[in-house]
Amino acid sequence: MSNPFENGSPKGSVLSFGELLLRICPDAGGQWLVDNQLSFFVGGAELNVATALALWGLPSAYFTALPDNAMSAQILDYLQDKKVDTTPVFMHGDRIGLYYLTRGKDIKNNALIYDRAHSAFAALKPGQVDWDKVLDGVSWFHFSAICPAISQNVANVCAEVLEAASAKNITISVDLNYRARLWQYGKQPIDVMPQLVKYADLIMGNIWAAERMLGIPVEPNVTESGQKSIYLKEALFSSESIISQYPKCKAVANTFRFDAGEGINYYTALYDGDLLHSSKQYDTDKVIDKVGSGDCFMAGLIYGFYNNLDPLQTLEFATSAAYQKLFIEGDATTKTVEEITKAIIS
Repeated sequence: MSNPFENGSPKGSVLSFGELLLRICPDAGGQWLVDNQLSFFVGGAELNVATALALWGLPSAYFTALPDNAMSAQILDYLQDKKVDTTPVFMHGDRIGLYYLTRGKDIKNNALIYDRAHSAFAALKPGQVDWDKVLDGVSWFHFSAICPAISQNVANVCAEVLEAASAKNITISVDLNYRARLWQYGKQPIDVMPQLVKYADLIMGNIWAAERMLGIPVEPNVTESGQKSIYLKEALFSSESIISQYPKCKAVANTFRFDAGEGINYYTALYDGDLLHSSKQYDTDKVIDKVGSGDCFMAGLIYGFYNNLDPLQTLEFATSAAYQKLFIEGDATTKTVEEITKAIIS
């Protein structure tokens, strides 16, 4: 099995593009009011990718927009200590985006509250950033569907940077993250995402996200089946359809994460344009933090392909990385390559 992204050209940095967010975590019982204390984590989907790649030894850079103040300076120092190159960060605007998520809850839960309107990233407009400079030395560009969900202006900025990255022959990946509460400016994902996904070489998500964002239909009774073989068959159909509609795309990854009481059942698939590879299944009775697991999977895919692993090796590493993240409190993984590799189910 060959790596569909190996072209023999020199490797530059991996640039992750997206909004840095502070996650504020009140407990469900309200003890934070008694203690006069709230825990928080520095995150954001694309930053979670960037910090994982930096931890795993890749040249990882990050683009976001932050206000030029002392808090931003502290955050940038924090990221630089994690070996993330923050040189591309654009300083402007008035505030950092926040979101509140009750400790132990999932982002799909009604315990999620966004407070990111008028943030520095949300205030980005086309024509502000010198993308030629930002993309200098970059060989891989990553973004997610969260960015264009913020506003029409940010969606336009995404199109602007993707066109610039594509013109430089930079490999592009996208995570089809769906955040229903963000698509509030009169557009639906299907109205925006196809024009952005056409630039992508690697597309990650799940069959339901591909249906909502790209119009790839899912068989109506698939969700009720609960059968792994049927889900994987649907993943193959979805992946083949995506590659047919988006000729630049070389590989499509799907995750399947199902709640099982307080735990989950988890497995993944990767279509490399020729074969559908499926991972081992991981099962657990309890998780600590679901936030960032998908981001960790995305980072694992980038890590594998960047390092010329074959598709199945890449998939198993990414799946193990995502599963291990479920037992780590916070937005980003702290597991090393060695720890993740040891945890792969044989």
